[in-house]
Amino acid sequence: MSVLFEIADHVARVTLNRPEAMNAVDRATEAELQRIWTAIEADRSVRAVVLTGAGTRAFCAGADVKDGDGVTGLEYWAAPRPGGFGGIALRTTLDVPVIARVNGHALGGGFEMVLGCDLIVAAENATMGLPEPRIGRLPLDGGMALLQRQIPFRHAMGMMLTGRRISAAEALRFDLVNEVVPQEGLDDAVARWLEGILACAPLSVRAIKQSVRRTAHLTAQEAQAARLPALVEALQSKDQDEGVRAFVEKRKPNWRGE
Repeated sequence: MSVLFEIADHVARVTLNRPEAMNAVDRATEAELQRIWTAIEADRSVRAVVLTGAGTRAFCAGADVKDGDGVTGLEYWAAPRPGGFGGIALRTTLDVPVIARVNGHALGGGFEMVLGCDLIVAAENATMGLPEPRIGRLPLDGGMALLQRQIPFRHAMGMMLTGRRISAAEALRFDLVNEVVPQEGLDDAVARWLEGILACAPLSVRAIKQSVRRTAHLTAQEAQAARLPALVEALQSKDQDEGVRAFVEKRKPNWRGE
């Protein structure tokens, strides 16, 4: 299987499983990722997602250029890829938080997938970059649109106009990642972030992500006034009452997601 997918304890884990190809995404892998994201969106029991690559060398090296069959850059750009590279880079319909567990190199489309996640935990040996212009291509599936919105302009342009990689330490200095840890501490770090997410009411988390993702282009006043479905659902939920009761009774809330 080019992608491993499992759900346990409200957490979906999506693992690119082509370590022999640095977890590069070919057409079959892209199709499987699209199927997986659609399945996660339909499963209300899922409260968080962890996206990673198999092994310790690479998170994802981007598109598998050996799978191109002579496709031109223009033809690639014209082909439909809902949600951007890997189905996640530009996805706007997934309302649960996605953590990128960056276990190694995240390059090209792989970096675009990272940019599409909500939280990023990187191993010290990880590198990130958009090397497409070095082979005459462009970061079409989210890179150019997202990087300039997530880090300061000069840093973004410095990376994109040279195609250079940055280390995990540089990514942390650029405020691009949430945490950098040794490779052996990666799972523990991801577990801490998951624990924090799962401690919150799932409908509140959904409402926050939906609001942030769908109103980023609006003014603050317009965003505050947006009556989004997840926001309304959270404000009408039984979990809202449970959270207050648990606080008064000094106990952990029993979230039901309703």
